[in-house]
Amino acid sequence: MKQVSIVAWLLFTLSPAFTAADHICLGSGPQTPRDISQKFGTNTSSFNLAPSYRDMNLCNIHTHTFAEHKGPGFSISANNEQTDGYRCNDTAGLSQEELTDPTHGSGAFQGVAPGDTIEVHWVYSSCAVQPGQGLGSCLSAACANPQLRVEAQVFLLVNDPYALNFQTMVYDNTVIDARHQAKALPTHTGTPIVFAGSTTGPKYTAKKCSPYQVTWSVRPNCAKLNIASLHDWAANGNIFNESHSHGVRALVTEPELLAPIN
Repeated sequence: MKQVSIVAWLLFTLSPAFTAADHICLGSGPQTPRDISQKFGTNTSSFNLAPSYRDMNLCNIHTHTFAEHKGPGFSISANNEQTDGYRCNDTAGLSQEELTDPTHGSGAFQGVAPGDTIEVHWVYSSCAVQPGQGLGSCLSAACANPQLRVEAQVFLLVNDPYALNFQTMVYDNTVIDARHQAKALPTHTGTPIVFAGSTTGPKYTAKKCSPYQVTWSVRPNCAKLNIASLHDWAANGNIFNESHSHGVRALVTEPELLAPIN
C-alpha cells in the first residue's frame, strides 16, 4: 500500500494539472520584495519606470522590522518563527552599549529595539497629493492610477547619538520646486538598485499578489541609525501617523513573479 501511495502521489504531482504555476499568482505584474543581488526574472508585464523622486511628491514614510529585501549588506535571515525578512550583516558585531535600550522598552516607536534591522520606505507619487497616512495618501479621486516610486534604505538600530539621525530624513513641510520632499535621503550606502515591482507587506504572498505597480530604488548597504531619533519621530507626532514598525512580506523568489533588473 505504501508503494502504491507513493506512485499515486508522483503521478498526481507530475501531471499537467499540478504545476508550480498553479500555486503562484501568474498574470500579475512583477512583485516585491526580492534579492537585489539577483537580476534574473521572467515576468513579462512591463510599465514605464517612475521618474526621479525629485520630480514626484512624497506621500508616505513608514518602516518594516527586518529588511523585506535581501541585499549585499543585509543577507542574514531573521530566522524568526513569526516573520520573514533579513538582518544587517554587522548585527553580531554590535557592542553592549549599542545594544542597550535607552527607553527600557517604553519607546514611542513600537516594534523595534536596539540591534533590530528595519527597512524604511519613502513613498513618492506622481499625483498632486499631500503627504499622509498609508498608501491611500498617494492617490486621489482625480489621480487614481499614479506612478509610484519607493526609495528604500535598510538601517541597523543602535543606541548611539553619533549614528545617523532619522530626524534629518523625515518630512518637515519641505517643498522643493512645488513638490513635497523628505528633508534628505540616505547617501553613502551604495548605488541604489532600481527595478519594477509592487507594494509589499505581509498580506501579500506568492498566491496573493499586489496589483500595484511600483518603481523601487533600494540601497544595497546598511547604515547604523540612532534608535532615539526614531522614537523622537513618533513622540513628536508625524503627518503619517506612524508609531510602530510594520511586518514584512516573504521574499519573492519565483522567476515568473520577478522583473529582470537591467
